[in-house]
Amino acid sequence: MTSPLPENAKNVIRPFQYRDLEAIEQLTNSVAVSDSNSCSVGFKKQLPQVRRWYGLLKLLSWFPNPWQYAFGVYVAQQLQQIQGLIKISPFNNTRSTWQVEQVIVDADTCGHGKLLTTAEIGSRLLRHCFETIWEARTWVLEVNIHDTMRMALYRQNGFCRLAQMTYWQLEPSTLQKLASRQPNLPNLLPVSNADAQLLYQLDKDSMPPPVFQVFARQIQDFKTGLLSGLLEQVQQWLNKTEVVSGYVFEPQRKAAIGYFKLKLYREGDQAHQAQMTVHPAYTCLYPELISQMARVAQEFPDRPIQLTSADYQSEGEDYLEQLGAKRLEHNLLMYRSVWHKVRESKPVSFELSEVLKGLQPVRTPIPSRIVLSPSPSTAMKPHTPQADRSTISNSSLNKFSQKPNSLPTDTKLPLESPESPKCRKKYQH
Repeated sequence: MTSPLPENAKNVIRPFQYRDLEAIEQLTNSVAVSDSNSCSVGFKKQLPQVRRWYGLLKLLSWFPNPWQYAFGVYVAQQLQQIQGLIKISPFNNTRSTWQVEQVIVDADTCGHGKLLTTAEIGSRLLRHCFETIWEARTWVLEVNIHDTMRMALYRQNGFCRLAQMTYWQLEPSTLQKLASRQPNLPNLLPVSNADAQLLYQLDKDSMPPPVFQVFARQIQDFKTGLLSGLLEQVQQWLNKTEVVSGYVFEPQRKAAIGYFKLKLYREGDQAHQAQMTVHPAYTCLYPELISQMARVAQEFPDRPIQLTSADYQSEGEDYLEQLGAKRLEHNLLMYRSVWHKVRESKPVSFELSEVLKGLQPVRTPIPSRIVLSPSPSTAMKPHTPQADRSTISNSSLNKFSQKPNSLPTDTKLPLESPESPKCRKKYQH
């Protein structure tokens, strides 16, 4: 009989702790050398801030707040060694859709059969998140189209293709040319919480129904709460950044037809980040919005602007190609639905003996006399033996079987009944 393995020899998946940050940095550095994914680069830059503000992040993770899942990382540990990690975060305000931001597995520490063991660790990390996060009904993620190993891992765990995302970069020289032109945006307005309904409708109209159903955004996703706004202002002050946003209002339709959001950096060498949404019926706004963002960026250090486009926004991608924008990355947006089972209190199959217990009598039955009262029709009839019944029935049959006597031809039947005179008198005119 084999002895069970100790707890530290098993593959344990748990939330990260402060002592894991050094191993996470080493694991991230070993993977980021051969991985140009923007998610990996952003995750690597986030680690120093997590080390600095670990106590505050741990405190914020204990109660609902905008930064409760700011660094949701789970690690896979075996023999006191970190073999992999996964980073997740809510995708919408209701937390019905979650996002897998990063899955990293160290293939060098997986022993023999690296490909199979690496896939097993990645699958365990994903399944752990599927089972732990009960709020999630849908999971989304992005994977580079050239990363075949990760794509195979995600497909093996039920992820399907939803859309294709392309990351672009506009160089400072191109931005200077665009800023020299005055954009034609007469109804450009700043964004506030009162415009959440307009922005929600614009977001719904700008994407196909399957994508909108997976994202599951609500009006609250386009509002900024008091605490969220305060934390965002503190973060901008610490990182020396500034956020500028606006939308184009159509007065006849009373709807938003274009939106942009620009995150600008005053220090460092990081590129500016931009988001842009245009209504499919107003594709002429792409040049105007990009020119407006270029004019806003002229007040900050000369840096490129990076923005994202989807394959269902073909007009925007065509215009970026005309401008000579550089393709940084081409990712595949994938999704997976999760249905959680309702756990039974007694996970044991019902036996036949347990079912028959409900059919057994509660107490011992007592025999009693059964008296049937005769019906009134039966009591009035005299008792007739069986032989007499047969005789009577036979004689009756013989009697009724005889042919009736025919009446004489000269016999006349009465034409009127005794009551006929009364009837005649009654209806006599």
